[in-house]
Amino acid sequence: MTKREIPAEGKDVEEWGMLDLQGDLETRHPVPLSGKFIGDLHFTQKDVPVLIIGHHILYGKVVNMEKPFAVLVKNQKKQGDNSIMEDSNQDKKETSYTVTAIIKKKLLFKSRPKPIIANVPKKI
Repeated sequence: MTKREIPAEGKDVEEWGMLDLQGDLETRHPVPLSGKFIGDLHFTQKDVPVLIIGHHILYGKVVNMEKPFAVLVKNQKKQGDNSIMEDSNQDKKETSYTVTAIIKKKLLFKSRPKPIIANVPKKI
């Protein structure tokens, strides 16, 4: 049985954003990037997103998504059925989904990253 939970009136759903990077993120060592610090996200005075990753800078733009995404959390619990079942793999489970957030906008970074070069003074 599947049940969907919709937030009750007065309980607002958070609005999240999404980063859309065109290309691949590569590291020196092949390690998973999940949960790792990748870079800094800033906004200019004209609300242009700027992403700094290492010694590279990317300029992006805020885009409204055609179809918003819903962020769901899957909840499973066994039903309180006391009958004896022949196969333990066939336990009845009740599945529900809770809407955690809605994603309506994304930050799109589609241009190639530019290297950050420090201003080095010339010798006299």
